Amino acid sequence: MSYSKTSAKACFKARPDTEDFLSIFLNDIPLIDTRAPVEFEAGAFPSSVSLPLMTNEERAEVGTCYKQQGQQAAIELGHKLVCGEIKAQRVAAWVDFARRNPQGYLYCWRGGLRSQICQQWVAEAGYDYPRISGGYKAMRRFLIDESERICIEQPMLLLGGRTGCNKTALIHEVSRAVDLEGLANHLGSSFGRRPGGQPTQLSFENALAVSLLKAERQAAPTDQSILLEDEGRMVGRCAVPPMMQQAMTRSPIVVLEVPLEERIEHTHRNYILIKLDEWQQKLGDVAGFDAFADDLTQSLFRVRKRLGGVRYREISDLLEQALRAHRDGDTEQHRSWIERLLVDYYDPMYDYQLSSRTELVVFRGDRAAVREYLAAHQASPSNHH
Repeated sequence: MSYSKTSAKACFKARPDTEDFLSIFLNDIPLIDTRAPVEFEAGAFPSSVSLPLMTNEERAEVGTCYKQQGQQAAIELGHKLVCGEIKAQRVAAWVDFARRNPQGYLYCWRGGLRSQICQQWVAEAGYDYPRISGGYKAMRRFLIDESERICIEQPMLLLGGRTGCNKTALIHEVSRAVDLEGLANHLGSSFGRRPGGQPTQLSFENALAVSLLKAERQAAPTDQSILLEDEGRMVGRCAVPPMMQQAMTRSPIVVLEVPLEERIEHTHRNYILIKLDEWQQKLGDVAGFDAFADDLTQSLFRVRKRLGGVRYREISDLLEQALRAHRDGDTEQHRSWIERLLVDYYDPMYDYQLSSRTELVVFRGDRAAVREYLAAHQASPSNHH
């Protein structure tokens, strides 16, 4: 379908630039991030797409020019670097985004020159597309302030339980919940690394703040708790922000109790079958299996000191046997080392950690009982502050 400038313009009523960050994040409004790729990769928002005004190299050149010769010289150099076919391609990408996302906005680092130039060029192509006032910096500040406010004002409830209980499934059943592991793209334990990698710390914090805002809106106005999994300070290499850690350390805990056999089954499915599938989708069958095997071996190696030499060697032997059998099509042998790891390593560690917080435990039960407790807890105003 072809669009002329006039017909396109007719589709777009000019909207003002905005500072309504809350509405943007609650509604997952699509955003054009015009910063350089290196800036986007360092930290971005969940609904943003990187469509930069300048490449990393162009930005570096303009930055050097700005320091040595001032703003006007830097602007002139920028226009020289981004002109002709390069400029046409970038404008086309912004216009295409604007056409597909008429409710969206564009932004740069501080809502300054870069987003003004992009907005002007898009307007020259026939589209009035609004900007975020204050840019990335203002939105990031808003998210930090809001998440800290929520951690102070909003009661939280932690879902605990030994490794392999599949707490995440219950988290997903509750509307007023935040899935820390999902946001960190990590399964939460020493073996929790996923082939897709993790977001940067800034991107994790941004996504977490957005998730908290949404959960708070679900909890209003009756002041119910936001449900979180009982995580440590680190989820893989993503750190839970200090204010949230403090809130979690004083929050009541519901403990999910699941039979060992069920936990072995869940761990086998998640950490063996699903994880191998993810690796093979990324790298192909042979390279994927090699990476999967290396991932398990390295994960076990990382906890060798806590296991102690004898137990580490025993479980390592079981893992090697299981991987050999797995290459021949038998996945069942993984269950033996998984059981040893749960019983000898994860369970004592979790029980010890929980023993120092027994006064915070408000309920224990199996999945059905915990589900019922959470439903009742979420249906009535919270008593836990």
